[in-house]
Amino acid sequence: MATVTIDPADGGRWTSLHLADREWLWIGPGLLDGPRTGHTTFTDAGGLDECFPTVRGTPDHGGLWNQPWSDSVAYEDAVLTRAFTAGANSLTVDYHLTAPPGYHFIWAAHALLDCAVDSTITAQPAECRLYPEAAPLLGSWPTNAPWVATSWPALGLDTYGEADGTAVGAVLVDCPSTVIRDRGTELATNLSCPGQPVSTALWRNLAGFPAEAPYRSLGVEPMLGRVFDLAEAGPGDAAVVPATGELAWRLTFSARPV
Repeated sequence: MATVTIDPADGGRWTSLHLADREWLWIGPGLLDGPRTGHTTFTDAGGLDECFPTVRGTPDHGGLWNQPWSDSVAYEDAVLTRAFTAGANSLTVDYHLTAPPGYHFIWAAHALLDCAVDSTITAQPAECRLYPEAAPLLGSWPTNAPWVATSWPALGLDTYGEADGTAVGAVLVDCPSTVIRDRGTELATNLSCPGQPVSTALWRNLAGFPAEAPYRSLGVEPMLGRVFDLAEAGPGDAAVVPATGELAWRLTFSARPV
């Protein structure tokens, strides 16, 4: 049976996701002890953080990771709840958001995965929005561009390779599903929210971040929206609460040996 462990005191962070007889979440670089409650600067603790109402921008990684959770959590005029359902080798999470009609937001399940060198990510053909940290790999960057569009797969982002001093963030636009293959097991992600933009964000850090003490990490992040930063969202790039003042979405992780 699938199991998930949550730390309510540390932003409701998932600290463990056990599927198909193995752990999938990365423990983290050990940058702090105890919960991040009240912190103003995001600290990477590993596991899975719920990012809302933005990923990058203000507040960095959203406003939920630095406050304790109970059955629900509030930010501004929005209240978010989630319910977990475990299967034999799957975990389904049903989210429910209450907020004023027209409320715009980005949400992401910021999952950092415990994967070995040369694990791979498979996704449908999609527009791939690369972010400025990719500039050294591209050779140049358009002035004032928040991102550059190309096609998936790009810059070898479909492989989690050896440390090479790079770190790249990307968004696979309108891509609701991925498959991560690692050490004889596949982890599949799927996000469903009819009528809203559903994408997948990626963070492939091959010891390119942070500059003062780099480490390796792999983020595969099911996302509502098409951009990292809510402030940079154009038409259709952010999720929008309908006239009912309520929005629901479903996230599923499943795993199997291959």
